[in-house]
Amino acid sequence: MRFALGIEYDGTNYCGWQRQNHVNSVQQEVEKALSKIVNQPTEVVCAGRTDTGVHGFNQVIHFDSPVDRGQAAWELGMNTNLPKDIAVKWSRSVSEDFHARFSATARQYRYIIYNKPLRPAIMNKGLSHCHFPLDADLMHQAAQQLVGEHDFTSLRTVHCQANSPIRTIHFCNVSRKGDYVIIDIKANAFLQHMVRNIAGTLMRVGRKLESVDWVGEVLAMKNRCKAGITAPSAGLYFIDVDYPEHFGLPKNNEGGLFL
Repeated sequence: MRFALGIEYDGTNYCGWQRQNHVNSVQQEVEKALSKIVNQPTEVVCAGRTDTGVHGFNQVIHFDSPVDRGQAAWELGMNTNLPKDIAVKWSRSVSEDFHARFSATARQYRYIIYNKPLRPAIMNKGLSHCHFPLDADLMHQAAQQLVGEHDFTSLRTVHCQANSPIRTIHFCNVSRKGDYVIIDIKANAFLQHMVRNIAGTLMRVGRKLESVDWVGEVLAMKNRCKAGITAPSAGLYFIDVDYPEHFGLPKNNEGGLFL
């Protein structure tokens, strides 16, 4: 039998989602708790791997189990066995053709920048900080050049192992809410460090160090060295995943994250 879970996590204390030797990861903690419920070693597959320090608001995973422990075990039982910074939000029984990664049609991230001269104390590990004034309107205008299908070589890490740099961005919106500048971005899939590189690039426009048109020029150059720096991981959240409706999985209907 195959099951899907919605996972929320604070990535501060983990070296990313993926299980690794000698360091702790979100996947490792989830599989450890799940194996106790299933009573045998159990591996999970996620919708999208996140890097060290990146948070998940509605990460979706699937796993196969020889038994159905019931909703209480998959949710309450899992949360009892998980660390306080990882939690199950929902569970569903799914068909065998469901795959958390390959069945996904789109993924959505949110990047949150605290834009004040002095650094924050509250939520300091859940926010990026830029002490220079940012013009969110200019950042939004520049971001529209990223929408559509493009070669994102300039905006992925040089160590990215994806076979193709081509991705399709559905929207990339930048807005300001008080002292916070928020980047919301949705695409069919993302390359390694792509969202953080986009954030770092847009911040150069927001600081008026580069023009709005510069972002399109960066894309055309297909050269990572021409774009902005990789923005810090603390401000990045994996918000949601889209799947075909027939799988019957819950959507993130909580209005995003905090802001």
